Amino acid sequence: MSQKAIIAKSPAHYQRFGITNEIQPFEDGLRTDPSISGTYEWWYFDAHLDNGAKIVTTFFTKSAENPKGGLAPKIQIDIDLPDGSKHSRLVAFDPSLFSASKDQCDVQIGDNSFVGDLHTYRIQATVEDLAVDIELTGQTEPWRPETGHILYGDDEQGEFGWLPSVPYGIVNVTYRVGDQSTTTTGHGYHDHNWGNIALPTVVNNWYWGRGAVGEYTFITAYIVSEKKYDYTAIPIFMLAKNGKVIADNGENVTFEKSGITIDEITGKPVADVHSYAYDDKNLRATLTYTRHETILRTKFADAMSGFMKLVLKLIGFDGSYLRFTGDVTIDVTEHDAQPDQRKDTAIWELMYF
Repeated sequence: MSQKAIIAKSPAHYQRFGITNEIQPFEDGLRTDPSISGTYEWWYFDAHLDNGAKIVTTFFTKSAENPKGGLAPKIQIDIDLPDGSKHSRLVAFDPSLFSASKDQCDVQIGDNSFVGDLHTYRIQATVEDLAVDIELTGQTEPWRPETGHILYGDDEQGEFGWLPSVPYGIVNVTYRVGDQSTTTTGHGYHDHNWGNIALPTVVNNWYWGRGAVGEYTFITAYIVSEKKYDYTAIPIFMLAKNGKVIADNGENVTFEKSGITIDEITGKPVADVHSYAYDDKNLRATLTYTRHETILRTKFADAMSGFMKLVLKLIGFDGSYLRFTGDVTIDVTEHDAQPDQRKDTAIWELMYF
């Protein structure tokens, strides 16, 4: 018998999480007790820089894939340089070096910090030979899909929370790789995730993308639940214009994909084209991703070492992460006005747990 997976959006759900339609700073603060086994939380940032570099920085309370045990803080920095070289470091810290405010985003791990107020953020982190000093200023208002929680189980006690605090912002950054430092500008994104149920037990796969084309900002996701939850799909769609959200009701979204092939490295099915069609009485929009290149492939078992790597292979765990680049096209018609079509490049991901 399958159980349900839903986006929490009833008045009772809003009351349960102590929130309203207006997003408050505490929602980007600590939302779990990291000492409790099974909970997890992370604060994420990514940026596409004007010099062609890309940066991802994430602060974790513990692993979301296997959140057993107490607080186990980590920081990960990924820097892709304009010359095509990729640099990634993930380092664990002693739990005594972690602190986080419940009132707003103010996360400290040792000498590293991730601080902000839903609009302006400062992220400073050093992981081995990589370092970042980032200032992010939001250009699009904070947003979440309904309450920002997906609930799992007939008792609705399994939770996965998501808050895109800065769907799109301007970035000033200094990054260092080894002894070489660079200061530049660009655009960035910050979101915050938390939960109390291991993601591989509830999520089969998801497509996720975000970006901007002209005056439009978008966030999309298509989250397919595990077999236990009847592979229930939850579409996520946010379209903003000039910094204000103009469409975000997931019930009005149709998802399609085509040109599906099997990736030769991960063995996972990958769509050359996937799209979200949004339609309500005031606005129609279609957002289409067209893949040109797969720029990253990660098989989670291969990233492990020793006994854990052997265990994952023996049990047939084949979780993978893929990142793509290509074109994104947006077609928008508001109030029966003339259609507005925009096109630009984008990066998006496909995750198989």
